[in-house]
Amino acid sequence: MNEQNKKTVLIVEDDSFLSDMYATKFSSTGYEVKLAQDGKQCFDMLKEGLRPDIVLLDIVMPKMDGIALLEAVRRDEQLKHIPVVLLTNLGQESDIARGMELGAVDYLVKAHFTPSEVMKKTEEILRKLKHKT
Repeated sequence: MNEQNKKTVLIVEDDSFLSDMYATKFSSTGYEVKLAQDGKQCFDMLKEGLRPDIVLLDIVMPKMDGIALLEAVRRDEQLKHIPVVLLTNLGQESDIARGMELGAVDYLVKAHFTPSEVMKKTEEILRKLKHKT
């Protein structure tokens, strides 16, 4: 991937072990990785002008959870087009339905996917979105 084509992924995860693991995986394959530790930090980064190609968003976090962040992003004219994938341990049907209703492009339960699989899913989503435009 050359610099112009380098995709940016924003990982919003309060568990630093997990965020580092995902960051390492994405960085090693040519992604630019940005990290936020909670929804508020992520929202601030987006409001300050960060425009990632995709956001991987945990739900259970301090300050502002992933659902509140997703709602805020979808309400914001400048941010609502950013694709958000919920990457969480909440696997109840009701959680999944709510996330998708709020505009997540996908919903991945952490326990069901290795970092490599998460990266593959992310690449699939980005490819699909590119073909839509």
